[in-house]
Amino acid sequence: MPTPHLFSQPPPLPSSSQSTLFNALCENAKAAAANFPFCTIEPNVGLVTVPDARLEALSTITKSKAIIPTVVEFVDIAGLVKGAASGEGLGNQFLANIRECDAIVQVVRCFEDENVIHVSGAVDPTEDADIINFELALADYAQVEKRLTRLAKGGRSRSKEEAAAAEIETAALTRIAAALEAGQPARGVPLTEEEAGYVRLLQLLTAKPMIYAANVAEGDLADGGASNKHVAAVMALAAKQGCELTVVSAQVEAELRDLEPAEAAEYLADLGAPDGGGLSSLIRAAYEGLGLMTYFTTGEKETRAWTVRRGATAPEAAAVIHSSFLKLFIRAEAISFDDFVKHNGAAGAKEAGVQRLEGKEYVVAEGDVLLFRTG
Repeated sequence: MPTPHLFSQPPPLPSSSQSTLFNALCENAKAAAANFPFCTIEPNVGLVTVPDARLEALSTITKSKAIIPTVVEFVDIAGLVKGAASGEGLGNQFLANIRECDAIVQVVRCFEDENVIHVSGAVDPTEDADIINFELALADYAQVEKRLTRLAKGGRSRSKEEAAAAEIETAALTRIAAALEAGQPARGVPLTEEEAGYVRLLQLLTAKPMIYAANVAEGDLADGGASNKHVAAVMALAAKQGCELTVVSAQVEAELRDLEPAEAAEYLADLGAPDGGGLSSLIRAAYEGLGLMTYFTTGEKETRAWTVRRGATAPEAAAVIHSSFLKLFIRAEAISFDDFVKHNGAAGAKEAGVQRLEGKEYVVAEGDVLLFRTG
C-alpha cells in the first residue's frame, strides 16, 4: 500500500469545535481553535496513533524493547457554509482540500453554550449536516455533469476499446447523477469493479466513507450522549445514511491531553465516563471506515503494528515493510493473535500446531502475527 497511513478529516460547519478535537487527536497538532467562523483556513495535518491494546500483550511475551503502533493522518479542514459549492466562505478551496482525503469525519455540534458562537445562531446538528451534505453533493453533481459532457463529445475519434470504456463510465456516472439528484450520496450507488475504477478518478466527495462525530459537553459522557436530543437526531441520520457515529467531547479530550495517565483516569471517573471521551472510538471508526486492518510483527527488538487494506495478500502485506518484499516473498509464518497469546509466543504456537505456513495467495487476517521469509 503506497500510503498506508493516509486518512482524512472533517468538513463541519464553523464552531463545531473540530479544530479543538483535531488538536486533541494529533500529537503534533497546532491548529488554531478560536471562537469565530473560519478560524481555520489552511488545512492542518497531524498523525494520530491508532490505539491497540494487543501491542502491549505481544510485547510482554516477546520482551520487546520498543512498541510501535500504526498511525493514520488527519487533516483539519475549515467548516463549510451554505453556498460552499459555488464559492461561499472559501468553499471551492475547502472542497478541493476534502477531495484529497480518503474519508470524511463530519464533526457536528451537539452541545449548547452561549459563549461559543454558532454560525447559524442556533444548535441544530441535523440541519448542519444537511447543509454540508448538500454542498458536497452539489459539488459532485457539477463534476459528474462536466465529465458526462466530455464523454459525450468523444464520438468518432475513439478506438473500440476507448468507446467501450466510455460507455461503461457513462452508465455508472448516469446512475450516480440520478442518485445525487434524489439526495442520495454516490457511495450508495452499486458499481462493478470496472465502473468503480473509472469513478474513483473523479474523487467524488459523497463517494468517500463518512463518519459522524457528535461533539457533546462533558456532562453527556456518562451515558454516552443517550440523553442528548441532538445526539439522538444525528444517530438517526447516520443510521439512515449507513454511516458510523461516535460520541466525543472535544472539551474533555483537550483537558485529557495535558494530564498524566493517573490524573486522566481520575478526571474521567469523576465525570462518570471511565472508558474515556470517545476519542479512541473515533480513531478506530476512522481506521475501519477506510477499509484498513492491522497485522503484527514482534520480537526482542520491537513489537509493531502494520496497516494493510482488507483483502491484502501476504506479499502485499510484506511490501508494507519494504517494497522489495513483494517480489522477494517466499512464504509467511502466520499465527493468529489469540493463538500467539494463548500459547505464549511463536514457539508454543508452533508446538501446538497452530502456526501456519502461508504462500502468495494467502489473504491476511485481522490481528495476524506474521514473519515473512524472503529470498
